[in-house]
Amino acid sequence: MDRTAQLTVRPTACDIAYDPPSVAGSLHVRAARVLEHNWTGASTVPSHGLYPHQWSWDSAFIAIGLRHVSPLRAQTELETLLDAQWGDGRVPHIVFNPSIPLRAYFPSPDFWRSSTAGRAAGAPRAVQTSGITQPPVHALAAWLVHIADPGLSRARGFLTRVYPRLAAWHRYLLHRRDLGSGGLASVVHPWEQGMDNSPCWDAPLSRITPAPARSFRRADLDHRAAEDRPTDLDYGRYVRLATDYRDGGYADGSGDFAVEDPAFNALLIASEHALARIARELGATGTARHARAQRLTAALIERMWDPAEGLFLCRDVRAGELVRERSVSGLIPLMLPGLPRDISAALVRTTASEHFGLGNSTRLVPSYDLLGEAFEPHRYWRGPAWFNTNWLLEWGLRTQGEHRRANALREAVLDIAQTSDFAEYVDPYTGEACGATGFSWTAALTLDLLHGRTETTALTGFEGGNPG
Repeated sequence: MDRTAQLTVRPTACDIAYDPPSVAGSLHVRAARVLEHNWTGASTVPSHGLYPHQWSWDSAFIAIGLRHVSPLRAQTELETLLDAQWGDGRVPHIVFNPSIPLRAYFPSPDFWRSSTAGRAAGAPRAVQTSGITQPPVHALAAWLVHIADPGLSRARGFLTRVYPRLAAWHRYLLHRRDLGSGGLASVVHPWEQGMDNSPCWDAPLSRITPAPARSFRRADLDHRAAEDRPTDLDYGRYVRLATDYRDGGYADGSGDFAVEDPAFNALLIASEHALARIARELGATGTARHARAQRLTAALIERMWDPAEGLFLCRDVRAGELVRERSVSGLIPLMLPGLPRDISAALVRTTASEHFGLGNSTRLVPSYDLLGEAFEPHRYWRGPAWFNTNWLLEWGLRTQGEHRRANALREAVLDIAQTSDFAEYVDPYTGEACGATGFSWTAALTLDLLHGRTETTALTGFEGGNPG
């Protein structure tokens, strides 16, 4: 079969009703080719070099873009990930490909020992995974994939099969991970939040004794310069946390690192709204889930909103205090419906402030405060701009009725995705490519932005606008 033929878009109910200009058409084809290149037959790797396995939140974002190329592949992407779900409900952050050599990535399957160390938590026996999680974007992705081709989804029973797994995933987070007893989910490792090397983790990590450098080998430095990656000290702490969690049988609640993160919980809330829509599609009311999402939003505001800073801050559960670092994570709750107007307005102002510079000094929103002492424009999550967080902020601006700002951000994302060759992340000032190129979620979210944003009201069940 001609591989180029597979790139043709099938018209669906969510496609934009216009013929895209030739530049947009070319960008579509290039983005689709990235996803085709990174497709393994059942899932998509983020990139073939540094990230040769399946990653959890990557696959959710990838599915959101794949729905514009092949709704079937988008469904398969999520189904493959959920096939590796643990019995306690957790969705692991990595599903390992057994054909990839162990030395190609660290921590490798022999480090995590999921099938043995995770036996009490119900780790699958047929596939090797990590033992930690990543942000719960999956129900949101499943709903968007469904509405890309409802006929195919219903014929395959897609939502019928994934809904119980997604519900179990949310139960795990809301019950096993409510470590602060405030109704929100905690992460127990920086890798779980997805923004691995954020300065938000520096204070909580300072309590962790690092693993000796000789006890592990960093495969990431085979692919990227050390000055763009986490330091050896930070990596030693990551390894120590993961080792202790593994050796404790992946039981939650006893570790020295527990942080409530605003982006992680905002994505959980958005996915609760999506689960409500899925429940309605399957014949239930969804009312209880919408109500839960509203309660979680109230808890998020109570526990993490800082009006003086104009954004949400991480809460260090073990120290019992907010982490005084400004991160893009604190802006992601913009995507939530029902935020009080004063909070949504403050978040919009903060995106354009001297700390993040959107529409002023930066081309895309950086991952960390431009004026922060730890800011570095090229070091992993300590300043560079990422396409997935800017996609979420574009969604958030549109949700809050900031269409002019959302349109400008959309155009910037598309332009920089094209000129950076779908980079993993970029310099927030210049758009210079950093990390891997041909990165899957960058290509996928480019496709989604090319095909427009029509789903925010349909997703949430709100009719637009926020309460006063």
